[in-house]
Amino acid sequence: MGIVLGIDIGGSTTKIVGFSSREHLLGEQQVKATDQVTSMYGAIGHFLRKYRISLTDIGKIVLTGVGASFFNEDIYGIPTDKIDEFIAIGYGGLYLSGMDEAFVVSMGTGTAFVRAAKGAITHMGGSGVGGGTLLGLSSIMLNKNDIDAILDVAENGYAENVDLLVKDIVNYEIPSLPPNITASNFGNVKSTASEGDLAIGIINMIIQTVGMLAAFVSKNDPIKNFIMTGTLSTLPQAREIFDAIGIIHGLKFTIPYNAVFATAIGAAVSYMKDAAVADNNPV
Repeated sequence: MGIVLGIDIGGSTTKIVGFSSREHLLGEQQVKATDQVTSMYGAIGHFLRKYRISLTDIGKIVLTGVGASFFNEDIYGIPTDKIDEFIAIGYGGLYLSGMDEAFVVSMGTGTAFVRAAKGAITHMGGSGVGGGTLLGLSSIMLNKNDIDAILDVAENGYAENVDLLVKDIVNYEIPSLPPNITASNFGNVKSTASEGDLAIGIINMIIQTVGMLAAFVSKNDPIKNFIMTGTLSTLPQAREIFDAIGIIHGLKFTIPYNAVFATAIGAAVSYMKDAAVADNNPV
């Protein structure tokens, strides 16, 4: 088969992974560029150099993501396919988690929810709240539009200096609402709130919104496992927030290793599964 490259082409960032066989993930790479075409070709170049691979070693390229629409030709003469992004999200999440069924959440510029079960990948919907929200609000409120810079500032922040908590507005116990849970994001911004407080407030609002949407998506569904993927899923605050929401709503949130590259992995895995079926040799 040769090496299979899965490439997730976003607005400005491209993620690329390579499988040297149907069971072995060779490696991954992420690059940024000013446009999707430059980003995609740059990703391939960096990947080949990093892992000392030649173009002749590549047997297949599978593209996905919003930027895949810019390509209708074989890349470098290598057989190239495109796969629906939601299918790639589903396959990628299941592959990384080792689960047979789950909701897979892609936390990118926005957020997408995919139900993956019994061989069926279904797009359940999504939200415009995501990484774009983090960068946009941080640019306005903190004059910062780089995730690493935002995280550095957030390390010294306290959400209670900007958020209104349940314990701030009631003096009795509500069984379904722990006292430290957020009642209103940015509902209690103190005059002394620092940049760190604002930064952690933005992060909390985004992660909590995604977590609560997960609770709504699964409300009448037997599946209660959520695989969180994408760049935002790896924020330091994400696991604690998701775990807290999971306890309240009976959900299990998993953030797998290589979550950032889940969609690119799913693109390659989807192709390999189809190839395996064609060869009557399941992955």
